[in-house]
Amino acid sequence: MTDDDIPAGLRLCRLADWNQVAADWRFFLASSPGGCRVAVDHAGDIIGTVATIAYGSAFSWIGMVLVDPQHRRRGVGTRLLHEALASLGDETIARLDATPSGSPVYRPLGFCDEYELYRMVRVKPDTTDVAIRSGHVRLDVDSARPMSDAKFAEIVAHDRKVFGGDRRALLNRLRTEAPEYAWAIDEAGVDGYVFGRHGHSFEQIGPLVAADEARARRLVSACMSAHPERPFVIDAPRRAPWISWLESEGFRLQRPFMRMRRGKQRYRDRVDRLFAIAGPEFG
Repeated sequence: MTDDDIPAGLRLCRLADWNQVAADWRFFLASSPGGCRVAVDHAGDIIGTVATIAYGSAFSWIGMVLVDPQHRRRGVGTRLLHEALASLGDETIARLDATPSGSPVYRPLGFCDEYELYRMVRVKPDTTDVAIRSGHVRLDVDSARPMSDAKFAEIVAHDRKVFGGDRRALLNRLRTEAPEYAWAIDEAGVDGYVFGRHGHSFEQIGPLVAADEARARRLVSACMSAHPERPFVIDAPRRAPWISWLESEGFRLQRPFMRMRRGKQRYRDRVDRLFAIAGPEFG
């Protein structure tokens, strides 16, 4: 894949009703040009994509597995996955977030389930709801502050322990491109932080890491209070109290994902402190 192929990648995103924008593709290409592949038909048209990114030496991520609906069930997705895995090497631990239709494709390639995620969406509220929610949300963000440079450096070090890999480049990109969604709580060190990004249909909240659910709520509230009129999406681990709170804030389940892994785990992530991922394309 090259920069010239980004419009074709975006076409596949729109066909799948995915939220990615051109900046997401550019990040993949800058981070792992050899791990971004396209499948083409006999006419030379792009009919499928896959992208990878390495998070330090801990593991690599596979995302953007897209196939044109007219060419599905012909082995295109499987071939793209083989290409991605070959680019990573047999010794590399690979992780991904699979849709229900994608899981049967990944399991024969050696992927196993880790934990389930829910994609929760909050559509644009009406004017009355915005006024009510804006007032309500701002009452719950007192300890959340916009992220400073000093705090960002501390968060990057902390994030390696929670996520299990080094994603400094991704976090820096999110903070640079969407600073209004970069918030932190530092009551006693790194108690919580959140990032976000702009999408085609929704604003994405995540990753979100917090010491407990109360702090996670404040961070989500901070993001929504900054732009209460915008539609939001958050990809959250399936935990009943957390999902129930998101529903109380107007989020609704769109679809589940399954986090999957190929290879023996060599990292120690803290799923108990993870309240939102960066998105299934980034982990």
